[in-house]
Amino acid sequence: MTPFGAKVRALRKAKGITLKKMAADLDVSAAYLSALEHGRRGRPTWFMVQEITRYLDIIWDDAEELARLARLSHPRVVIDTAGLSPKATHLANRLSERITELDEEALDRLLSEVEKP
Repeated sequence: MTPFGAKVRALRKAKGITLKKMAADLDVSAAYLSALEHGRRGRPTWFMVQEITRYLDIIWDDAEELARLARLSHPRVVIDTAGLSPKATHLANRLSERITELDEEALDRLLSEVEKP
């Protein structure tokens, strides 16, 4: 599941909206919406993010946060280390190999390190 998908699912459920109803109201298939929530689809288009934002009636900071999560929610990431140091390539490859083994605490530590300004 992607950060965007998890957030949309939580917002949808909090409002008591079924996936099938939301999909019909947005004029998309339930399969597409389910795949978007579960991270089996690439990141949504800007237009789809805006439609979901309006549909779930979220505004301001919450809407900006949803758009930010959409940008960070591509489930199949490619890291181009061409032109970077060998250590950068090593790190990208090791992360690719080991990410499934990392627990939530380890993920939190790594995220806090890479999100430092």
